[in-house]
Amino acid sequence: MAIDFEKLVLDIVKPLVVYPDDVVVKVLSDDNDDSVVVQLLVNPEDLGRVIGRGGRTASAIRTILYAGATLENVRVKLDIDSY
Repeated sequence: MAIDFEKLVLDIVKPLVVYPDDVVVKVLSDDNDDSVVVQLLVNPEDLGRVIGRGGRTASAIRTILYAGATLENVRVKLDIDSY
């Protein structure tokens, strides 16, 4: 059972934003370190919605990713930015 981090992040973030078609997720993996970097790019107007007040929404997304990464025995890092 492999976790699809791209689909997971898209399913979480798209309902939160005003411009769901502008959401881009890139998953970069490093086979040597067993780590995954998930880059989340959103419309600049949606950046505050994704981060949330005090970073709570971003923290919740990271927690879900960490739980999935634990099942896969990998480390995951989430980078949130606008384009």
